[in-house]
Amino acid sequence: MANLSTKIKLYVNKEVDFRNEVRLQDDGNGAYIKEWNLDIPKPTEAQLNALEAQATTVENNQRIIATRKSLYGAWDKQLEEIYDNGIDSWKARIANIKLNNPKE
Repeated sequence: MANLSTKIKLYVNKEVDFRNEVRLQDDGNGAYIKEWNLDIPKPTEAQLNALEAQATTVENNQRIIATRKSLYGAWDKQLEEIYDNGIDSWKARIANIKLNNPKE
C-alpha cells in the first residue's frame, strides 16, 4: 500500500511541505490528514484511494532509482572509470544497470 504522503503529492501535483501545508498523523490505526492548509479542497478518502496504483508506481520507481544510483557509484569514480576504460565501457555498464533495474 502506498504512503499517504505520496498520494497527497499526486493529488496536489506538486511537492508538499508536510510541516506547514499538510500535517499527517498516525495514532496507531494508519496515517491520516490532521491539518490541511492548502488553497485546494482537502481530498476525500475515495480520491486518495483512486491514486493508489499511481502512488505505488512512483514509490517503486523511487526505490529503483536509489538502487541504480548506488550501483552507478560516486561521480568521481565514474569519471575515473571513463578515463581508464573509455566512455563506451562506462555506457555499457550503465545500460546494463538500467536493464537489470527497470522502472515501471
